[in-house]
This record gives sequence, structure tokens and C-alpha cells, in this order.
Amino acid sequence: MQSLILHTTTRMMIGVLVLFSLFLFFRGHDEPGGGFIGGLVGAGAFTLYAIAFGTAATRKILRIHPITLIAIGLASLVISGLIPMFMGDPFLTGKWLFLELGGSEVKLSTPLIFDIGVYLCVVGFIVAVIFSLEEEPLTF
Repeated sequence: MQSLILHTTTRMMIGVLVLFSLFLFFRGHDEPGGGFIGGLVGAGAFTLYAIAFGTAATRKILRIHPITLIAIGLASLVISGLIPMFMGDPFLTGKWLFLELGGSEVKLSTPLIFDIGVYLCVVGFIVAVIFSLEEEPLTF
């Protein structure tokens, strides 16, 4: 069944939802938010797109397999924990690196790498579940 309202609204909302998920992701270091809630909102955007246009169209705009997203997320989680160990600190100790780019200071940290991993795992898992539910018929 085709719904003009759903299609039009989805095309307008997917960009807004992805940008809002990134806002929540970056806001989470100093205030409420972070990788998990940002990942939920991002996965919601792709879920809405899958409902409106189907999984084939969603796979096309996602451009990467959801299981690959989960694998990259898990790898970044492990890397964020191992970096401090190579510096002589316990696993998952926060480390910060301050870089000066164009006159402003940029703060890179292992918690940011950890949050990226959480974000990718959440998006990958939810999208993989939605794809598997939509592609295979349910039998009882």
C-alpha cells in the first residue's frame, strides 16, 4: 500500500532525525545524551524509512550492512579500552588529546571513541532486527 503522506513526511524527516541523532550524540559528553540515545534516534530514522519505502531502499541509502556497523562499533569499543592499557593505565580509563586546528582547540578522547562504538552498535542492531522482521514472513 502506498501512502503519499508517509512518503512525503519520511523524505522530509529522515534528514532532521539523523541530524538530531548526531546532535544528541555530541551533546552527550557534557549533558544528557550520548551514543545510546543518539543511536536510538538514528535507528528510528532508518526504521521510518524502511516502513515507508521498504528494506531495499533503506539498504541503498544506508550503504553499509547493519552487521558491519555492529562489527565496526564493537571494534571501536575495544580500541577505546585498549588505548589506556598501552599507556600503563587500567582498561577503559579516559584519555584526552588536545589539538589546535585553525585557531581553536579540538578535544579528542577515548570516551568519544567509546560513544562512537555504542552509536554504531545500536544503529546496526536495530536496523538489522527491522530488516530481518520485514524481509522474512512470520510463521506461527
